[in-house]
Amino acid sequence: MQTRLLAALLVTEEGREADAILRQCVHCGFCTAVCPTYRLLGDELDGPRGRIYLIKQVLEGQPPTRRTQTHLDRCLTCLACEPACPSGVRYRRLVDLGRREIARQVERPIRERWLRRVLLLVLPRRRLFSAALAIGRLLRPILPAALRRHIPVDDPRTPAPPTQNATPAANAQRTSATRRVLLLRGCVQPALAPAIDRATTDVLRALGIETVIAAEAGCCGAIELHLDATQAALERARRNIDAWWPLLEAGAEAIVVNASGCGVMVKDYGDLLRHDPRYAARAARVAALARDPIELLAGEDLDAFRLAVPRTIAFHAPCSLQHGQRLHGTVEALLGRLGYTLTKVADAGLCCGSAGTYSLLQSELSRRLLRDKVARLEAGAPELIATANIGCLLQLRGAAARPVVHWLELLWRER
Repeated sequence: MQTRLLAALLVTEEGREADAILRQCVHCGFCTAVCPTYRLLGDELDGPRGRIYLIKQVLEGQPPTRRTQTHLDRCLTCLACEPACPSGVRYRRLVDLGRREIARQVERPIRERWLRRVLLLVLPRRRLFSAALAIGRLLRPILPAALRRHIPVDDPRTPAPPTQNATPAANAQRTSATRRVLLLRGCVQPALAPAIDRATTDVLRALGIETVIAAEAGCCGAIELHLDATQAALERARRNIDAWWPLLEAGAEAIVVNASGCGVMVKDYGDLLRHDPRYAARAARVAALARDPIELLAGEDLDAFRLAVPRTIAFHAPCSLQHGQRLHGTVEALLGRLGYTLTKVADAGLCCGSAGTYSLLQSELSRRLLRDKVARLEAGAPELIATANIGCLLQLRGAAARPVVHWLELLWRER
């Protein structure tokens, strides 16, 4: 693709990066065939190729409009387009840069601005979110249906959460286990589905691996990054790196991230902070040590978790797992080896419509995608549905007739 970016942009690191990404695109259109919003709406500008053109126009000096912003807002950032691209276009990075540039030039309606501010204030802060969730659950019976469906009921199976280790110094002194990994607790998952962290710690403990939670580590920063609050996202990344660094130096072998959406973000720390002289090297090491649980368990002896009685399940592979982390088919293969029968899911590469805050900001499109996804998952009459990301889990639970769990909960509860 030929480009003529503004000279003022080409003197910046981000401008040169965007120019290089744009020049990789060969207009082939393979990306449109796998894009959920293009398939749903049939508009070229609601597919990756169309959005790339819109971003190119803005970076070349054409003033963006509210319509331009809307087409980029409709992107789920599901990343299905990246593995489909024969030229290796880094769409995720380009769309983040494009959204940020458009946000500088186009003011959003006041309702959108306030909703985004509330999300940025509440979601990344674990304690504030937990308090807001408790109030929401209390008021849920009297809230309008449109708001009520975004407040999940408490899971009666909820166990006590794993103990949070108090300080890096205390963590470094723990020497009882021969192997040790760090566990990212994140922001919303501990309140919404604490069973996931409990399952993670217990499954790893059964394999002789201790999990350590750094008290100062929190939200991965993905929410802020995708809501155009880039500097806040980078600050969160730096805080997490600072919290984890003494523990990595003390011998922790990996950083386990059991929400695949957060895993994509942590694995991107090295790229996001590569121009930061203070953090570039540490960010690269953190990114290299980030592991989805399937990457850690795939090489372990899991005979203790093999089913005595086979079960039929459907697996929803989150976009962040199969497209973002390129771990397509790995969880399904492991569950199959342990005795689970996995039903065939048509169009398994399509998004469920959760996509972080997408279900809140683009609720109509999200619901349409959800209906299609649930129909495909339940078509094989599974006993339950398993997934690998907290957002997908909550999205599916809100519409599926069958139970929805994190796949690690299967190993934990069946053992």
